[in-house]
Amino acid sequence: MGYTLITANRNYSSWSLRPWLLMKTLGIPFADRIEPFTKPENYDDFRAFSPTGQVPCLLHGDRTIWDSLGITLYLAERHDGVWPSGESARAWAYSAVAEMHGGFRALRNDCTMNVGVRVKPRPQSIALKKELARLTELWTEGLDRFGGPWLAGPEFSAVDAFYAPVAWRARTYGLDVGAAGQRWVDHIIAHPAMQVWEAAALAEDWREASHEAELVEAGEVIADYRKGA
Repeated sequence: MGYTLITANRNYSSWSLRPWLLMKTLGIPFADRIEPFTKPENYDDFRAFSPTGQVPCLLHGDRTIWDSLGITLYLAERHDGVWPSGESARAWAYSAVAEMHGGFRALRNDCTMNVGVRVKPRPQSIALKKELARLTELWTEGLDRFGGPWLAGPEFSAVDAFYAPVAWRARTYGLDVGAAGQRWVDHIIAHPAMQVWEAAALAEDWREASHEAELVEAGEVIADYRKGA
């Protein structure tokens, strides 16, 4: 009984990246099914396979597991390495993952994920400045406490997967995440699975209007490496 992971566009879908990267890095086999964002509202189409009408979604036999956190928790019951082995690091990772899952709304809204472009951002809102300060503080804490090079210690874990989309945002918008945070950004972007994701993102030749409109709102596109650009 194998897994099927349903995700969306590599350029846009930050939520899809999390379980995909986690499963790839841990060597958990799965069928990779892409259901791209083709219009501003995909709810009705995605309801055919996801109860929330959203991605990601994991199919396992007759079970459907939705939401990136739900998928992570499900996998953690069945596979080693999802969470850090040390108790202190694991406790920190739980909280950091929950904070990412439920927070950083200004970062999500003001710096929409688009892997294949570089943007000169608009002046940052007060809310975004606060969130970037918190992000820098959080990453620096994890790297200092647990010794790196991953956020919770020497091994990749779910907390790295959950913040991986922010690494793309940091590069796309040139965000200042502190010296330690930037080292982690460079480290995770160089990860082989992230390189596979980026190559797929650059090869995508479709565009979705609402995501492209969000990009225009975020700032001036100064480089576009996507196919057909």
